[in-house]
Amino acid sequence: MIAKRKKAAVIGGGVIGGGWAARFLLNGWDVNVFDPDPEAERKIGEVISNARRALPALYDRALPAEGTLTFCDDMGDAVSDVDWVQESVPERLDLKHKVLGSLSQMAPEGAIIGSSTSGFKPSELNEKGARAVVAHPFNPVYLLPLVELVGAPERTAAAAETLKSIGMFPLVVRKEIDAHIADRLLEAVWRESLWLVQDGVATTEEIDEAIRMAFGIRWAQMGLFETYRIAGGEAGMKHFMAQFGPCLSWPWTKLMDVPEFTDELVDLIAGQSDAQSGHMSIRELERLRDDNIVGMVRALKRTGSGAGGVVKTHESSLDLTEEKDGLPVTVRRQVPTSWTDYNGHMNETHYLEAASLATDRLMELVGADAQYVASGLSYFTVESHIRYLDEVHAGDQLTITTQVLSGEGKKMHLFHRLWRSDGALSATVETLLLHTDLNARRTCEPKPEVAKKLADLAQSHAAYQTEGVGRYVGQPRAAG
Repeated sequence: MIAKRKKAAVIGGGVIGGGWAARFLLNGWDVNVFDPDPEAERKIGEVISNARRALPALYDRALPAEGTLTFCDDMGDAVSDVDWVQESVPERLDLKHKVLGSLSQMAPEGAIIGSSTSGFKPSELNEKGARAVVAHPFNPVYLLPLVELVGAPERTAAAAETLKSIGMFPLVVRKEIDAHIADRLLEAVWRESLWLVQDGVATTEEIDEAIRMAFGIRWAQMGLFETYRIAGGEAGMKHFMAQFGPCLSWPWTKLMDVPEFTDELVDLIAGQSDAQSGHMSIRELERLRDDNIVGMVRALKRTGSGAGGVVKTHESSLDLTEEKDGLPVTVRRQVPTSWTDYNGHMNETHYLEAASLATDRLMELVGADAQYVASGLSYFTVESHIRYLDEVHAGDQLTITTQVLSGEGKKMHLFHRLWRSDGALSATVETLLLHTDLNARRTCEPKPEVAKKLADLAQSHAAYQTEGVGRYVGQPRAAG
């Protein structure tokens, strides 16, 4: 018997409502949308299109088959026979009362009714008889997992299970409070930023740089208190608070309504910090932090954004004009933890990634660089063969030399050797590329100056030994 597919209704199809629709839809739910805006179908369609591009990229397994999206002209039709109703109308309490009151009458008794409100408390939302819980997400809803849940415990418990099933992180707020948790933190930073701009201390860009170049990256993977625990060193959170706590009374900020810095507050926070992170040593926390930062900054480096852009610019200034055994060194780098698998070994896919970086460097050496590619010409890989000869681990220094086997006409035939820092040959990658016109999408002859440099390298490398070249999968290795 095939299980009935879950169904959600989204009431209000703006940025947040569209994000909710995408989150449910791409997790296999059918979704009904009600929004009187005549442009709602187009707007939500564009949000869902972005979600289809982004959300599956987070996963290494396929998401459920996409549900069915239906636009309804009547709010009652939209919420009939649904399991979840998400209200995302504008942030006006009178409008929330009207919409949530109607939804509480129209929706099935067992359906959860969530409000995307960023500031109102459940008691305010329900004071006219509605039965909603606060389910406050963050944009983009289809990518960021946090949802703040506030309301009756039996309802938030059921809501939390549903939200987990669509890949979200429900955070149940212990007490009703205006703006919940996250927006109160954001509001404090926002207000201080407005003062800094008004007082001429910083521009909006400088404030954004201060966030994204440092503590924004730390917060993304450890939050506030765990970050400060590390800052206290081996002595932990109590030492940090003893050292920096008095700063709360200094005139560093316009937000001077701060709690009294008492021994009781120190003990409370230190105890909670121990419960949160005490199972790991400071050194272990530091390594975890460092690995996470490396992963995030490398992701940012790919698009040249934030701290990744800084690394990318710096990297371009680093010299890589050296040789090993008469061949050009095309890669010299440390193996990151993100390249290793559950055995602690470099994953097989990253041998090919490392070789592709070496190919890119060889292309630069012969003049087929970024400017050449921008002109509409490049080399495309058409075949590769990898031999895995020895283990490589995270932290190992990897050096790659590249031998040009031939560079005649449209072909570029390369042989990469991947050397471990102890001198062991860990792998070889043989690769064949064809020169291509990127606009016509067809092979063509390279520019004369590129062809000459490639031919010169092939000639100078001709005398170098080629053991391992031309092998096929499964071919026995030579004895010895």
